[in-house]
Amino acid sequence: MSYSIQLYTLRNAMQEDLPGTIKKVAEIGYTQVEPYNFVATAKELGAALKENGLTAPSGHAPLLSQDQDEIFAAAKELGIATVIDPYLPAEHWQNAEDIQATAAKLNAAAKKGADYGIRVGYHNHAWELESSIEGQTALEYFESLLDPELVLEVDTYWASVGGQNPVELLARLGDRVKFIHIKDGPGTTDTKAQLPAGKGTIPVLDVVAAAKSLEVGVVEFDDYAGDIFEGIAESLAFLRDSAATAGAQDVNA
Repeated sequence: MSYSIQLYTLRNAMQEDLPGTIKKVAEIGYTQVEPYNFVATAKELGAALKENGLTAPSGHAPLLSQDQDEIFAAAKELGIATVIDPYLPAEHWQNAEDIQATAAKLNAAAKKGADYGIRVGYHNHAWELESSIEGQTALEYFESLLDPELVLEVDTYWASVGGQNPVELLARLGDRVKFIHIKDGPGTTDTKAQLPAGKGTIPVLDVVAAAKSLEVGVVEFDDYAGDIFEGIAESLAFLRDSAATAGAQDVNA
């Protein structure tokens, strides 16, 4: 199991000192990152990743509202193999026709991405789970319309905020889910209340185990009341310690 850090978590530090922030991420022990807004920072970010021995298997970019060729070209330059659209507002998820239109646009983006050797995905918030279409969540209805090569990155915290059990949701979505966002806290919309993994109400280890085709678990904080670098370090330590404990139990079983 490999872990990454969504760099949006560190957006304030990145704006002040991008190279220094990436260096700190590596020093904490992360070997992978998930960039956001990477078209604007591609050259500086690429140099910082290379200098610190980090890779970026996935990245967030607004494929449905910005120049796709520009996004895919920057992704290729950074070695990003999967570009994930991170956000479509709630109004896009209220009826079948709008969701069908979004799926068609993302399927078309995936065909363009394939020309660059890049896979395309989508990342949810709460509203895709709060909305019900034809007896299922809007996210699951959307998933049924996607071409086979597209992937989902399930934000397991926002799934919980949206009223779904993230473990059960991941089981239903199955192999489509290649990435998850790992975050913890009280399961509310108060982003400042988010906590390091293992400190809140989200069953983080059960969530990770439920994603059977997971490639990367991406640690993220939308916001944090404490020192963000301490927060991401605590999350990584929890995930690694839990994996080591589980491995030891398997050996002794």
